[in-house]
Amino acid sequence: MVTRQRGRPRSFDRLTALEQATMAFWEHGYETTSVADLTRAMGISAPSLYAAFGDKRTLFEEVVEAYAGSYGAYGGRAFAEEPTARGAIGRVLREAAELFTESGHPRGCLMISAAINCSTPEVEEALRARREANLTSFEARIRRGVEAGELSSGTDARALARFSGAVLQGMSQQARDGATREDLAAVAEWAMSSWPVETVPAATSPSAPATARETAPETPAGRGA
Repeated sequence: MVTRQRGRPRSFDRLTALEQATMAFWEHGYETTSVADLTRAMGISAPSLYAAFGDKRTLFEEVVEAYAGSYGAYGGRAFAEEPTARGAIGRVLREAAELFTESGHPRGCLMISAAINCSTPEVEEALRARREANLTSFEARIRRGVEAGELSSGTDARALARFSGAVLQGMSQQARDGATREDLAAVAEWAMSSWPVETVPAATSPSAPATARETAPETPAGRGA
């Protein structure tokens, strides 16, 4: 008796499935994305989802971690690579204008939009904590700028950090509402034009090209001359 061999099952691509779940949560938010929506987007059955990722909340937690290390990593790079507070936060806003509007994924920021109308306290609190951590990092960077003499000693670091965070969150919502990259880039420039004018630290040579770039005040039309 000849038995027919069953075809080899297609291997499960966990990273691809996680990316598809990210797109679903990013587009629709945590609360309104159902397990059925997720299995449809990921191309797997509910039992397979539970086996690979746990429940919806556990999957979302993994999605947020993956998002922070990929799409959301621009903020960390800006803080690591820019020498001044103004340069770092200005770069965050400008790069957000691109990320929030580029094609290939939903608009805006997952960390911001996924929490809208969320009635699951643990998820809402976790996202809030991440956003507050971002504000804390903004404030800490601004305080270092004040200590280094980049910004005047009278700079209110907490208020300036919250102002910058409010601009970032507003840019996310405007992107969801259809704002273009150019629209949001202009918002970023206007926001940076509201920052205190930088001073030149005594230890820095006024003739250095980097100093000239960083101390030029921002304007909506671009960097000041």
